[in-house]
Amino acid sequence: MAKMKTRKSAAKRFKKTGTGKFKYKSQGTRHILTKKSAKRKRKLRHTAVISKAEVPRLRKLLPYM
Repeated sequence: MAKMKTRKSAAKRFKKTGTGKFKYKSQGTRHILTKKSAKRKRKLRHTAVISKAEVPRLRKLLPYM
């Protein structure tokens, strides 16, 4: 049987934690930052965890993670 391919776009965006959850960096931190408040930018700095409902879909995209 052929090997399954990893979706590289997903592999670049998500990392797996030690407990098996997936974490990602918040969007909206690259450009057009002048109109965003300091509070909003501060909250965007941190990583977030994918919801439980999205995990099965991510497992298909990242079969070897």
